[in-house]
Amino acid sequence: MPMEVVREVREDPPEELEESNWPAKVGYGWVAADVRDQSSLFRWSRLLNSWLNCTPVMSRGVNGDIVSLERVSAIDRVCHGQEGATEKFFYMYMCHFSQLHVRLPFDDFTMGVLRALNVAPTQLHPNSWAYLQAFRILCESLYLEPTPYAFLYFYDTRPRRPATWLSLISRPSISRLDAFSQSFKHFKDGYFKVVVKEGGEPHFLNADGSTKFPFSWTNNPSRYKDMGVEELSAGDKEVVGMLLRFVDKLPTKGLVRNLALFQSLRKEMAAKAKAAGKADVPNLQESVVEVHVHGGTKRKAELPPRPGKGKDVKKIRAAILGSASRAGSASGERLPEAGLIELPEISVRKDISINLPDIVVNSIDNMEVDHIVRTMVEFGSKALVLGGPSLWTRSVIDAKGTYLGSGWVITP
Repeated sequence: MPMEVVREVREDPPEELEESNWPAKVGYGWVAADVRDQSSLFRWSRLLNSWLNCTPVMSRGVNGDIVSLERVSAIDRVCHGQEGATEKFFYMYMCHFSQLHVRLPFDDFTMGVLRALNVAPTQLHPNSWAYLQAFRILCESLYLEPTPYAFLYFYDTRPRRPATWLSLISRPSISRLDAFSQSFKHFKDGYFKVVVKEGGEPHFLNADGSTKFPFSWTNNPSRYKDMGVEELSAGDKEVVGMLLRFVDKLPTKGLVRNLALFQSLRKEMAAKAKAAGKADVPNLQESVVEVHVHGGTKRKAELPPRPGKGKDVKKIRAAILGSASRAGSASGERLPEAGLIELPEISVRKDISINLPDIVVNSIDNMEVDHIVRTMVEFGSKALVLGGPSLWTRSVIDAKGTYLGSGWVITP
């Protein structure tokens, strides 16, 4: 029995086809040839829209109207500036969102790093973006405020001429994060425009209209070499000092893959604590956590709130409980019974019991801080694989039937 074959052919808009006849832009000889010669996969609006339909770009709760995500013309390149544009824009790679879990708008830490390096978002190599993302989640897990110069303390930079992607080079003696990928490939053609709309100006522009970070590639990225501790502020030194306590390198890829989970859990717990506070729950004002251990013993850890943080959502410290007998401070105040890991925005009610067998408590007592963090990351990754969304691949084919590439798509 004959089978009828129906083939759908999508025609690209005439104006997008016509762009191929436009003259090439000049004046970018200061950029390496492999950068300025690379056209974008997203010169076709239908391909960009198809990709955006299956990839989150905006942070949750943020109005998507603050930016417009637009295709790239046939003659535009990722290193090109703002000439001829009526609205300010910058380029982003698809891997920023699909693999590195970057979301718009950027936070102050990310914009601060870009300013300090004097590079546009696409000028910083994706492997270095992974360091940035992993550093943020590591700091937040330890209840530390990530700062640009605390981050850059662990890296050197060697800008090249002609200009190309800037890579952060780990300082071997103090590096605490391993490489996300030994060879980050197939990202160079996946860029598109992020156009800042009027509602997004407070997120990306200063009051005087200047940009909060370089929107376009620069020919003079900052050079860093063996930054000294004396160059850091007191807050930077606190962050660096805590991270230097880790003995082994931590898994950048594991931290980045769990970034979205950490952030969503943090927001969820903060929202629940705030809701409980509005309901006038007095337990949120208590700074004591009770841990019940099988066998009838009970331990308490004093968790002093930090001043000025508010009473609805307390940022507290979770103590790794050690020996029941420990000396107090010089002032006679009872101190926590062991070293501390600081956690982000967690409110604990006094009447919650955490039941643990003795063998688990004893094993935690003997663990180093870096070992605990590694364990958290490993089990978090396994939990995502076993209980999270499924993954499948999506191929991108143009109107002529040419295979353009594929990538992972997450489905709920």
